[in-house]
Parts: sequence; structure tokens; C-alpha cells
Amino acid sequence: AYQKQQDTLIVWSEAENYDLALSFQEKAGCDEIWEKICQVQGKDPSVDITQDLVDESEEERFDDMSSPGLELPSCELSRLEEIAELVASSLPSPLRREKLALALENEGYIKKLLELFHVCEDLENIEGLHHLYEIIKGIFLLNRTALFEVMFSEECIMDVIGCLEYDPALSQPRKHREFLTKTAKFKEVIPISDPELKQKIHQTYRVQYIQDMVLPTPSVFEENMLSTLHSFIFFNKVEIVGMLQEDEKFLTDLFAQLTDEATDEEKRQELVNFLKEFCAFSQTLQPQNRDAFFKTLSNMGILPALEVILGMDDTQV
Repeated sequence: AYQKQQDTLIVWSEAENYDLALSFQEKAGCDEIWEKICQVQGKDPSVDITQDLVDESEEERFDDMSSPGLELPSCELSRLEEIAELVASSLPSPLRREKLALALENEGYIKKLLELFHVCEDLENIEGLHHLYEIIKGIFLLNRTALFEVMFSEECIMDVIGCLEYDPALSQPRKHREFLTKTAKFKEVIPISDPELKQKIHQTYRVQYIQDMVLPTPSVFEENMLSTLHSFIFFNKVEIVGMLQEDEKFLTDLFAQLTDEATDEEKRQELVNFLKEFCAFSQTLQPQNRDAFFKTLSNMGILPALEVILGMDDTQV
């Protein structure tokens, strides 16, 4: 199947695990080639895909639509391979993906899988851990917000990251949990009193880490299947900006310390780094909300703080 993405990209798959893409500098060039592809395929150029990603017969489609929900194997150590095969076989079909996602949601299956993860680690069952890696990676590709809410909860997220350490393609597991718990330290340059905000910041950092460092680089087609993950991070950042923007004491303290001559240079640098990241997060806001955001910062004293920042010697500022 050929697929047009982002107005300047045409992607297709020629063999199993072999994806190709054509990138165009101008939208017009992309549209011209797309029209020719659609002409050969006998498709309307106004569509963004020339055919279903999976060629299912009419009989298979009818069976999928009329059959009851997908039945999951019991969540046991001896059936991990079967579960991994079921997840992998469901991914190419939108209908089967939907049924698998619903079954996982309704049966609280993810938490059961994570319990098995602890068992496999305790037993040093590498084969089981490899199956769990494939299962959890497959669940990410289901692109389902309700599943992400379970996986990214405080209770589950570190175990999810743990499962993704055991990539069968690697001779040794990665040490992502060790990095997140021992190396990466959360530092409050200004104390955050709201526990919900603090939890949201922790969650966003970890989910961003999963996207950037833990998950394997997605193929062109998998990139579309991770759109909900990108949205999850995006809306978390919007929430964080909104919650900080409403905390007048926090912002007042931030700008007061930035402009206070008694603040030492190391502390001031930390405050500047936080302000830079805070403003970067604001790019997720809608234009009218972004205007309100900068108006709030102005009212709270960002301009005198910027004068101090511009007078600093540090070239990284």
C-alpha cells in the first residue's frame, strides 16, 4: 500500500520489515507523483492511502466484524510466547488491533503481565523476558490512550520500562531503570507544593524518555501507530504549563530569586535552565493561550529577570 503523509512524504512497504519513503521539498511535487500512483492503482487522489494496509478477504473482514471480542490466553508464564504471537498477529489489522486493545482494557491484563515480569526477573527467565519485551512493544503500537494511562501510572511505568530493557536483539539488557532512579535526579529549583503537579512532571519526563531512548526507532508505518504517545506527552506539557501558570507564588519566587543579587551563580544558572524549559513547554499551547501565558510572565516580573539573564557571562544562556 502507498500512503501520503504530511503533504510532502509518500511511504510504502515492498517486503516484510522493508519500508521505503519518498520525501519532496514542495507539496506540489508530492501531489503530482501521488496522482500518478493513484492513477496506476485506480484510486481517487484525494485519499491518503491507496489501499488497506492489510489485504484481508471479504470473508475475513466479515468474520472479524461479526465475531465476538478477542479472547486472550490466560496470563501465565507458560503462555507468554502464545500471547506475544497473538499481539504480533493482531497489529497489521485495524479491526484486530481494536479488539485486542479492548480485551487488554477490560481484563486488566497489563498489570497481570507486569506481575509476570517480576516473576521472570526473579527466575532470570530470559526467554520469558524477551517475550514480554515483544508484548509490551506491541501494546505501544496499539496506539490507545486508555492503555497508556495504565502503563504510565506511578504503579506501572517503571515495570513497563523494565520490560523494554530486554530487547531480544541485544546481547545484554539495557539499564534504563538504573539510569532513571540513580543517575537522573529531579531537582526542584523552586519547591513545588502541589503533589499532582510534581507527579505530572515525573510522568512526563519518564514517558518522554521512553519515546526518545527506550522504544526502538519506529519504521515509517509504526510512526503513525505511535501518534497517541506523542499526543500523551503533548497534553501533559500543556497541563504542566497551565498548573505552573496558575501558581502565582511559584512564579513570584522564581523571578525574585533570579533578580536577587544574593543568589549565587550556580543557583541562578539552575533557575535560568528551568525558565528556558518552562518557556519551551509553552510552545504546546494554542496561540491565544500562549499570549495569555507570556502576559502572565510579564505581570509576574519576567522582564527584570531577563535583564539579569542577559547580563550573565555564561555563553550557554
